[in-house]
Amino acid sequence: MLTTPVRLLGDADRRAIQTVLDREPIAGAQVAEMVAEGGVDWWRSGARLFGYGDGREVRALCWVGTNMIPVGAGPAAVAAFSTLGGVERRRCSSIVGPADAVLALWTRLRHWWGPAREVRPDQPLMVTDRPSVPPPDPAVRLVTVDEVDTLLPAAIAMYTTEVGVSPVTGSNGQPYRRRVEELIRARRTYARIERGEVLFKADLAVVTPRTAQIQGVWVPPHWRGRGLATAGLSAVVAGALARGIPTVSLYVNAHNTAARRVYDRCGFRQVDRFATVLF
Repeated sequence: MLTTPVRLLGDADRRAIQTVLDREPIAGAQVAEMVAEGGVDWWRSGARLFGYGDGREVRALCWVGTNMIPVGAGPAAVAAFSTLGGVERRRCSSIVGPADAVLALWTRLRHWWGPAREVRPDQPLMVTDRPSVPPPDPAVRLVTVDEVDTLLPAAIAMYTTEVGVSPVTGSNGQPYRRRVEELIRARRTYARIERGEVLFKADLAVVTPRTAQIQGVWVPPHWRGRGLATAGLSAVVAGALARGIPTVSLYVNAHNTAARRVYDRCGFRQVDRFATVLF
């Protein structure tokens, strides 16, 4: 049994959970969407949400599922959440979230979970709340479900480059294909497709009432340097804001200077720093 002020949360704690998420509308967006879609009770969501606090008060959250995601976790909460690693084996494929919390968690958890495949310690979390100055590419549009086979190779290439492993290695690729198709059906995938080739793509991977988080930005290597990313991202920002979502956000590796130039041109500003530990 845990002796720290950490407890497993359920749907009865929704108000307290929402209070924490409302304090972290950008950094906590991934957890906010998962709570909204799947609820909190572990048997329904397929993951568990732990809270840190005294009694019924919840001061910080830690989502434990495919990813481990701390929200609003200061040093005391991090120390408490890290005890979870001592009572069960690792099941998540990454730890992601605000850098101070993620890196402090990893410092403690590595003693139980062993080495990581990669640690990305500096990922600016960026936000914009207005249309981009560069004109949007009029050829960028929502992808239709009948184009999934056209989009899939670009999505796989993007994922492999970004994460460092293929999403179809060791499987028939169906789980990743379903995820790609799910985003398309939800009208969250934008692309420029010409003569069967994807020249630009990006996803609204997370959508909450407070923000739309862009992930999966991709331009094929032989098409880079022609302004497709800037104009394409401008179109995605315009599309997201047109839905009535007040902000558009994303996070990027600090060393990816080409991507950061694109985001700067499109009016994104840094509001926090993320980190990711990959297994």
